[in-house]
This record gives sequence, C-alpha cells and structure tokens, in this order.
Amino acid sequence: MGQADTLDYHEDICYVILLDKTENDRRDMEIIRQHVRHLQELERSGQLVLCGPFSDYPGGMVIVRAASREEAEEIARRDPYVTSGIRSYEVRTWGLSHAGNRHMGIAAD
Repeated sequence: MGQADTLDYHEDICYVILLDKTENDRRDMEIIRQHVRHLQELERSGQLVLCGPFSDYPGGMVIVRAASREEAEEIARRDPYVTSGIRSYEVRTWGLSHAGNRHMGIAAD
C-alpha cells in the first residue's frame, strides 16, 4: 500500500451551486451588485473556487469549498440572487479527480 492509497480525499471535495432563473427573473443592477459582493466575500474567505454565468443557458454556476454540504447550502441560500427570488439553486457535491490524488485513487502509478 503506497502513501497515495492512505490519503484522505476529503479535501478534494467541492460543491457546485447551480443557479437557474425563476419566473421572477429580472435584470436588477442592485441585486447583481449584491450578488457580486457575495462572491467577493466568498473569495476573501478562500471558499470561492470558480464562478460565472452560462453563455448558452440562463443562469450560472458557483463552485465553493465548504466544510459540509449543509454549509454549501447555506452559502447558496445567502446569495442575493436567491434571497431576491430571481434565481433558484441546486447544490451538487463534486469530487475532484486529478493527477495529485491519482484520479481519486484509481489511476495506476
């Protein structure tokens, strides 16, 4: 058993917040500015991984690091897009597969 076999892959978990428009969707610059401030706070705390709107579908995606799915859900619920009702959200747990974790311990050395 090599060292990579004993690694805890828990740190390779992110949460994907999918934001989708609702029937209340509207272009409100104040809400957009509040949403950006929310993203900046996540960035300052080190939780924001990536974010942005989809170019071929209404809505967007925010990828965060969080201690638990519950914390990721709370981050999504605090988003001004969600609190204003112009976006709904879904949270997905995302296991990162990369060379550093031997593609989740599956790749041969």
